[in-house]
Amino acid sequence: MKILLLLGWASLLSAQYRVALPGYVYQFPADHFSHPDFQTEWWYYTGNLRDTQGRELGFELTFFRQGVDAQAKPGIWAVRDVYLAHLAFTDITGQRFYHAERLNRPGPGLAGADAATRRVWNGNWQVTWRTESEIDLQAIDPRFSLKLTLQSRKAPVIHGENGVSQKAQGAGRASHYVSLSRLAVSGEVKIGEETRQVSGQAWMDHEFFTHQLDAEQTGWDWMSLQLNDGRELMMFQLRRRDGTIDPYSSGTLVERDGQTRHLSRIKMTPGRRWKNYPVEWTVEAAGLKLIVKSRLDAQELLSKRPQSPTYWEGAVAITGDATGVGYLEMTGYDKPVSFGPLK
Repeated sequence: MKILLLLGWASLLSAQYRVALPGYVYQFPADHFSHPDFQTEWWYYTGNLRDTQGRELGFELTFFRQGVDAQAKPGIWAVRDVYLAHLAFTDITGQRFYHAERLNRPGPGLAGADAATRRVWNGNWQVTWRTESEIDLQAIDPRFSLKLTLQSRKAPVIHGENGVSQKAQGAGRASHYVSLSRLAVSGEVKIGEETRQVSGQAWMDHEFFTHQLDAEQTGWDWMSLQLNDGRELMMFQLRRRDGTIDPYSSGTLVERDGQTRHLSRIKMTPGRRWKNYPVEWTVEAAGLKLIVKSRLDAQELLSKRPQSPTYWEGAVAITGDATGVGYLEMTGYDKPVSFGPLK
């Protein structure tokens, strides 16, 4: 579950695109890259790091592709797709949070996702696949920069059932959703003029779809949890206008050996709040009861663009029946999310 691009004017063209239906057969590495026959697509990288002095850090680098016109005439400045990217950095020890965003058309190589060069990028923010399990990540901002190598320790995880992660009632109201749930990280982070060597672990999400949510679903809460016992847990709950939790909320448990189990029963109970966001949660799923707490409350991404909503996404710590770290995303708390592609 990730942030939708709110390009309502593009939603009128959704009939040009495929929808996510059961039976999809994934093929890697091709499915790690672009699917222009679907209207919306995103790639999410999040991680918890530690430098050699023991300072704790978190990062998010996200690429979005929104189909605007699948039938646009070819041309270097044709607007077939637009690309949005978000970059966030959390200095957990220093209790500081930074974020930035950018919006581009493909143009002469300004942004894109290309299987031939094994790259997803927006300007000088990019990920490049060396092999099917090794990825280079780079992002440069005037205040900080990331230069990391990510090594996947497990096979890709397919969420949902029969190739789709269903999000609402009806054929096609779903996504094709794949993750790399255990990425070992090494590299460097630069804050101001100070460069730090870091290590840790990260998570990658990739979803592509056309129609997904319905008008009664006003937002969601999503978690990627990496447990110290070698398991991972992804879960999301969809909130409805009447205050109830949608029955299409679900999750996935990834075992130590990479085997997966779809979770149709999950419980996410909000606790302490910062602003209007619950920054502490009690989670019950797969026989586990976990306490999930923000590692820094102020991890809200305030958007400056109408195409992208304000939301909270940040590093969390896990205690309870198991310990670990992860990332939490919460949308629709400042105002209901507008689902442009479904109008």
